[in-house]
Amino acid sequence: MIFGEFPTTEAEGAVLAHSLRLSDGSFAKGHKLDREDIERLATVGIERVIAARIEPGDLMEDEAAELLARTIAPDHLTFSEAATGRVNVHSAVDGLFVADRAAVDRLNSVDPAITLACLADHVPVRSGDMVATFKIIPLAVSGSKVAAGVEILRRTTVFEVKPFQPHAVSLVATELPSLKTTVMDKTARVLSQRLQAAGSILQREERVAHRARAVADAITRALKAPDRLPKLVIVFGASAVIDADDVIPAAIRLAGGEVVQVGMPVDPGNLLVLGKVGDVHIVGAPGCARSPKENGFDWVLDRILAGEQPTSRDISGLGVGGLLMEIQSRPRPRDIAAKLAAAIEVAIVLLAAGKASRMGEGGAHKLLAEFDGISLVRRSASTAMAGGASAVVTVTGHRRDDIERALEGLDIERVYNPDYASGMASSLVAGVGTRAAQQADGVLVMLADMPGITSDDLRTLIAAFRKANGQAIVRAVSSGKRGNPVILPRSVLNAVMRLEGDVGARHIIETSGLSVIDVDIGDAAHLDVDTPEAVVAAGGVLKG
Repeated sequence: MIFGEFPTTEAEGAVLAHSLRLSDGSFAKGHKLDREDIERLATVGIERVIAARIEPGDLMEDEAAELLARTIAPDHLTFSEAATGRVNVHSAVDGLFVADRAAVDRLNSVDPAITLACLADHVPVRSGDMVATFKIIPLAVSGSKVAAGVEILRRTTVFEVKPFQPHAVSLVATELPSLKTTVMDKTARVLSQRLQAAGSILQREERVAHRARAVADAITRALKAPDRLPKLVIVFGASAVIDADDVIPAAIRLAGGEVVQVGMPVDPGNLLVLGKVGDVHIVGAPGCARSPKENGFDWVLDRILAGEQPTSRDISGLGVGGLLMEIQSRPRPRDIAAKLAAAIEVAIVLLAAGKASRMGEGGAHKLLAEFDGISLVRRSASTAMAGGASAVVTVTGHRRDDIERALEGLDIERVYNPDYASGMASSLVAGVGTRAAQQADGVLVMLADMPGITSDDLRTLIAAFRKANGQAIVRAVSSGKRGNPVILPRSVLNAVMRLEGDVGARHIIETSGLSVIDVDIGDAAHLDVDTPEAVVAAGGVLKG
């Protein structure tokens, strides 16, 4: 390819490097000039053009990108049409993205004109996530260089997505007087939420004494239990592992297994134990895995659920990048290709689990107050159902039976949050962790105690989300002041699943790096009824 500035009269057959705007139209970048184009440019006084002459053996940018991308095995991947020299690659499944860094580097060393960018190695991805992009920098590139790149891609699996394989997981938890029952209860909930994202289920839990023989016997019972899915056993010790002969590794050996590794160079997560009994992995979870925050346990768990067989060498090689304390959850790379607006789905998570503490001790429940003869929680759920969402999930907690009775007959999914007393985060996690929410492109978080919200408001918010291609946070405001509801795109849901305490998603919204679209819906964005006086002022009648 010969690039440069050419006299217009000599530019027939050249390809424009930049778009040209004329009074009666325009020529796009990449347009190949013919004789008629030359005459037209001369007529309007354009004497020179910046363009490229394509030489024998050159390939145009789209053709080159297409050839490279087509060489990748299409298993569990989808590919965009080539445009402006780019082909984007997306995951077709929930799974683990795996990349061969050396092979990617070899491809990118063939010629600066040929580039491949992809996610980091062993990153969990959701179906639809963009995982890689091929980009040809100039308008055309040497065919021999493209052939060399194709050969690299043929010889090596440069990248792939390994789909998560559902497992039946058994939890063995050891007990000591110093470990509270509430901590063990939370451990099971957090583990269940972790597994849910990968399509696995916590099949059973057994609590035993913190002794090697007791743990070994529990492991054996878990292995003998009838399960339809492949098995995985996870052991949470009441005390941290400090030696290769400590309780958990000793128990694995007593159960007839082998210990693959004790300890890993990932912090938090140093005290992980990995073993196997037959072909079943036994994972001794570090104490930090009782929290939903990312830690080394996630890295090993993801590999196992994706069908890998982690070795001692694999785990020992995780040190670079293994310091996780300061890592913030970030959204997935944006998808450049737009989706049809109608194809972008939004699920509504209606939060109705709170203790309503400001209503007074033993007082009426605000969500059972009636507006126009209908309980507020039912009114809010009906509004959500009419709001144009793909699904509605209501999270219950405090006075569960009364709230669910008020929702009887409505076609909504109900999820109980037993940890509702800990604050809003646990309810967000319970709602966002449902299958309906995880499969959607975005989740609209709606508070059940906001009587002014209408279905039209919800439709307006969802329309703004769709207009942004599902790649922005959409927030209801009133006179510029932020309020509720808010729509969170799929790319931040993993961060939501790691929230703890009495917090909402504000920190995620402010640190996500995504655009925030404010939609003014008037006073309804701020009107919630937290006190008896507020209920009455809003036109409600206290009941229940």
